[in-house]
Amino acid sequence: MPVLYAIKVPNSQSNMNTLSKIITWKRNILASAAVLLTLIVLSFYGVYTNQFYFLKADNYIFPILTSVHFLYLYVVWFKITEDELPDPKMRNIEYVLYAIMIVYAFKIYDSIAVLNSINLYGQHVIPATFKPVATLSVVLYSILPILTLYTFWLRKRYVGVYNFENYNDNLNIWQ
Repeated sequence: MPVLYAIKVPNSQSNMNTLSKIITWKRNILASAAVLLTLIVLSFYGVYTNQFYFLKADNYIFPILTSVHFLYLYVVWFKITEDELPDPKMRNIEYVLYAIMIVYAFKIYDSIAVLNSINLYGQHVIPATFKPVATLSVVLYSILPILTLYTFWLRKRYVGVYNFENYNDNLNIWQ
């Protein structure tokens, strides 16, 4: 008769719990804010010319979209510190942030394309700061969706899931 051995597969929930001990919700929110602020500054920077461009309207798209991200980070911070339940406004902000994640994915693609364009323009004069700044942009744009998805997981863990079917039953107006 064959003997069956049980192979213990690491539990993804325990991996996330270990991760949440290392990267706490405060560290995640502060890291997200630092990455967003750095990327806002870099959105005005022209890597090919080594100058800042504040008069181009295209450079303001990313900072405007990140205002939704900052609002979501504030709401998560507030809900966790005040031990509040999720509400429909928070859910709507999160859903808008899902759509903004598509823009983040495009920005990853765009910054990789800019970094790879050094081969196309090798015969032209390219500033010495091109490669470090373009690499920093790729790294930060790649980290941003990871931090955002982790923030969604932290919201689910610390604030709760969006369950509005019995939302009125869970409200205690006398608290």
